[in-house]
Amino acid sequence: MSLEACAELVAGADPDRHVVTLTAPEDVQRILWPLYAFNVEVTRAPWVTQEVMIAEIRLQWWRDALAEIREGKPVRSHAVTVPLAQVLDAEGAMVLDKLVEARAWDIYADPFPNAESHLAYINATYGNLVWTAARLIAPQGDEGVIRKFAFACGAAALIRATARLKSLGRQPLFDDNTQGLAELARRGLDDLDAVVRQRRSLPASLEPLLMSGWQARPTLNAAIRDPEAVYLDGINESEFARRLRLLKVSYLGWWR
Repeated sequence: MSLEACAELVAGADPDRHVVTLTAPEDVQRILWPLYAFNVEVTRAPWVTQEVMIAEIRLQWWRDALAEIREGKPVRSHAVTVPLAQVLDAEGAMVLDKLVEARAWDIYADPFPNAESHLAYINATYGNLVWTAARLIAPQGDEGVIRKFAFACGAAALIRATARLKSLGRQPLFDDNTQGLAELARRGLDDLDAVVRQRRSLPASLEPLLMSGWQARPTLNAAIRDPEAVYLDGINESEFARRLRLLKVSYLGWWR
């Protein structure tokens, strides 16, 4: 029940976040590893079983753990819950509860009923995680700017997963076509550009968190440039291009 266990979990399930978080200061890692590990556990909960009731129970387990943290009760013993309880406050527990609630959509194959629900899903999942991390690292951070960043990254993550999710019978987009994918990418890119213009207003301590978005811009650009290829085949990136961009992120702090 340690930060090392959380970091190991993230390394296996979310390597893009893991590799840039390794460069963060220790006090920031202490916040990010439990949050990212929590997100791994919650994100995969709907996928480890085909039984709807079991998946719902797994998500409810995490909601109950967050309720214990929110109410100041002893938290149930788990490799993630214990370090999470050491950094998460009541407000953060309430925000993350909305994340878990939103992840229930992943259990089912139902489409989003409208565009608003689709955007709300991205904001509740990616947005609530990133904002909670930002608030714990730098309480003076601008929530509006952080959530724009989170939306851009969340849209990129959903775009990267679209082809795989569709192969599993899911409908990850409200407008389930190449046009809908391109429009989502444009909206994400607009938000990312807005963050870049306002980046000087963000505390420097948030840089390790912002570095987690190092895949966002190339993904969004790819979806705008050739949405049909991304929609059908996913993101096919050379290992050289990936390593080059990661080098810029790791050593130059370049994430924009």
